[in-house]
Amino acid sequence: MKPNAITNPITEDDIANFLVNNPDFFERHAQLLTAVQLSSGHGGRAVSLQERQAELLRDKIKGLEQRIIEMIRHGQENSTIADKMQAWTRQLLLAAKPTDLPSVVVSELQKQFLIPQAAIKVWGVDAAFAAQEFATGVSAEAQAFASSLTRPYCGPNTGLEAARWLPDTASVQSMAVIALRAGAAPEAFGALVLASSDRERFSADMATDFLQRIGELTSAALSRLRTVVPAVRAG
Repeated sequence: MKPNAITNPITEDDIANFLVNNPDFFERHAQLLTAVQLSSGHGGRAVSLQERQAELLRDKIKGLEQRIIEMIRHGQENSTIADKMQAWTRQLLLAAKPTDLPSVVVSELQKQFLIPQAAIKVWGVDAAFAAQEFATGVSAEAQAFASSLTRPYCGPNTGLEAARWLPDTASVQSMAVIALRAGAAPEAFGALVLASSDRERFSADMATDFLQRIGELTSAALSRLRTVVPAVRAG
């Protein structure tokens, strides 16, 4: 006995599979495109299958447009950041004297990236620079903290010594501390601190790749403070 529709009713999956495997069905039954009524995704009104398909396509196009707009926005932001990084790096290269570098690092970061407060400290410098303000006033604990950082610290002002290097410690709500290292050395030779009165500016969950690049470039620039190569005299 052949199975019948009562003992083996047609399921929604059967219908869906049939339509998928027979793409010319609606060509043979074009009248169904307007006869079949579906619930609209906009307001719940009844629309034809053709209209519903058009709505779905419009929604899909709108979603793609939003993604394109986001991609353009991110591209513009990245371009702006790259321009600012170039301007900052250029000023480091133009610094005439090694002793100018710490202040150039700080002032140009504040200028280019609108950072309210910033400060830098370097230790283990050449004896010729040991009396400079940027090379003094750092405890062994602060040096150990910088060396312990495998990535920049970002978060609230929890009373870290680095916050006291800033002009207005009391207003600091969030801060970033970036260790300065010579290449892959485990020990830090300095620290750069950035701070804001906005508690969300340097949040604990923010990405730190950009801050790490800042730290690498700053470390390379400040290497001039660590070793003075004697000039070779002619003759």
